Amino acid sequence: MSGKTTETGDRLGADADVFYDALADAHEGLTLEQCLRMDTRLILILASRIGDIDYLKAALAAARRGAK
Repeated sequence: MSGKTTETGDRLGADADVFYDALADAHEGLTLEQCLRMDTRLILILASRIGDIDYLKAALAAARRGAK
């Protein structure tokens, strides 16, 4: 994970709110099933773009901890 932020690091800075709004807008008008399908597709697209399995595993662990 060298050269990258930690699993909880924030690389968006001030753009975090912009992304959050865009994400919320992308879900507008979708059913729960469509939202889940879109989220899964987005995760896979971003994972492919990141391409660092150790970083992705750390992110999965952090997300799971946050879901409990």
